[in-house]
Amino acid sequence: MGKIIAIANQKGGVGKTTTTVNLAASLGVLEQKVLLIDADPQANATSGLGIDVEGVEYGTYQLLEHTISAKEAVIKTSSPNVDIIPAHIDLVAIEIELVDKEEREYMLKKALKDIKDNYDYILIDCAPSLGLITLNSLVAADAVIIPIQCEYFALEGLGKLLNTIKGVQKIHNKELDIEGLLLTMYDSRLRLSNQVVEEVKKHFENMVFKSIIQRNVRLSEAPSYGESIIKYDATSRGAENYISLANEILKKNKK
Repeated sequence: MGKIIAIANQKGGVGKTTTTVNLAASLGVLEQKVLLIDADPQANATSGLGIDVEGVEYGTYQLLEHTISAKEAVIKTSSPNVDIIPAHIDLVAIEIELVDKEEREYMLKKALKDIKDNYDYILIDCAPSLGLITLNSLVAADAVIIPIQCEYFALEGLGKLLNTIKGVQKIHNKELDIEGLLLTMYDSRLRLSNQVVEEVKKHFENMVFKSIIQRNVRLSEAPSYGESIIKYDATSRGAENYISLANEILKKNKK
């Protein structure tokens, strides 16, 4: 039975998409069968895995509308063991279209029922907002990873996200768990980076992943080639960091 993990934070630029794409690729090379769902209208996870966004015929939009089945929306990627349900800019409209629907928060959960057992992990790249698409992702998920960048306003907005998660747990998804807080964009030379790490660990202790994602030029170059860091430069520090995170998650979820 696949584990569904949403990667969420309503702050933009914290490394959500980078994490979703590279964690998927890392789990894939560790021989896990992975499905990535791009639930962000910017569709960066889709292009980051080399899929032409303009050419996307079916994706998350149709999946949420229930006009196609999850199986029909799946595309194979060039990353070993990684499939994707892509996004397109038309996903923006889904928030408005779902507003009047009954059980609108459960659209994604229902759509994934058929294929959950086909994968070891299903990763959802959430939009940088707490709108209806992100809510659907949290309702469908078993757990959530929260990336936090090692910068000045790191903890700003985190309380709001944790309250949203609590609300989802209370009303829609009692099983929702926090998989962990992931520190991203860490630069060991900066005092501020180290202060943020200390601060987050002090407040959240066991919730923080041991793996930390460091600032890495190769990591920021990879998406422009439509490749994960594993494919673009497997020897880079960025690749090491994400393989380490994937191993940590596998260890935590040993069945």
